[in-house]
Amino acid sequence: MNLPKIGLTLHQKQKYKGIWFIIPWFIGFLLLFLVPLINSLRYSFNTLNVDETGFSMQFAGWSNYKNVLFVNEHFVRTLTESLLNMVINVPLIVIFSLFAAVLLNQRFKGRALARAIFFLPVILASGVIASIESGDYMQGVINNASQQSSGEFAMFQNLELAKLILNSGVDYRIVEYLVSAVNRIYQIVTSSGVQILIFVAGLQSISGSLYEASKIEGATAYESFWKITFPMISPLILTNVIYSIIDNLLSSPTTSLIRDTAFKSFQFGYSASMAWIYFAVISVFLWIVVMLISKKVFYYN
Repeated sequence: MNLPKIGLTLHQKQKYKGIWFIIPWFIGFLLLFLVPLINSLRYSFNTLNVDETGFSMQFAGWSNYKNVLFVNEHFVRTLTESLLNMVINVPLIVIFSLFAAVLLNQRFKGRALARAIFFLPVILASGVIASIESGDYMQGVINNASQQSSGEFAMFQNLELAKLILNSGVDYRIVEYLVSAVNRIYQIVTSSGVQILIFVAGLQSISGSLYEASKIEGATAYESFWKITFPMISPLILTNVIYSIIDNLLSSPTTSLIRDTAFKSFQFGYSASMAWIYFAVISVFLWIVVMLISKKVFYYN
């Protein structure tokens, strides 16, 4: 008796598709990143001496890590500042990206041009504009513009609106965060191109029948957003939060400090220990964020 063939279940098909999806990355990791990763870990426990014939390693144990954490006066402070900037920037980037994606997903004339304009900073940031931004001239302009006097209203200088909000009874920390968001608007816009693209793709994948049913039931646009749009794209919110954290930290002052220690001071072992501490901090922070946000993520089956 011939038994009927049983095909793969939907869950199995999705699992195998995921495996095929990560195979190119896994091959690239094995061929391009695994050996440098292992060498970097080796270097972090050694002192590298570079000369005209190559380099030699002298085992240093945990001394590099101890010096980075307890002796170096710049690393811990720079790392803390990078994390604080990330805590401020990432929510602003994700909120702005979602807001812009909702607007760009509407039907209006010139929608394609508007999408290209929002994604343009991503292209410019990889070329000459990025080098101009990081140059001494631009840095000087930013530093001069950000100089503030001391006192409670120091950071709100020339911002009468901030004083008005404070006088109306709004908590100082809330006003500080809002004004910080305004001061970071350029950085937020230039860092939101990829996130907007991901959100737009997610919004277009939502079935229109859900919105039609909500209109029949009398739901407003506000209710449709919070009851349909927001839950349906919540997995992409988690994706964009992770991407924004990594993108923000990879371009942080801590990364510049690690790079300068290696290629300007030629302390390769010391720099490798910095990099591994930075990697451990990012990993722990990402794990905490994923654990907190994934509990609220809605997966539509």
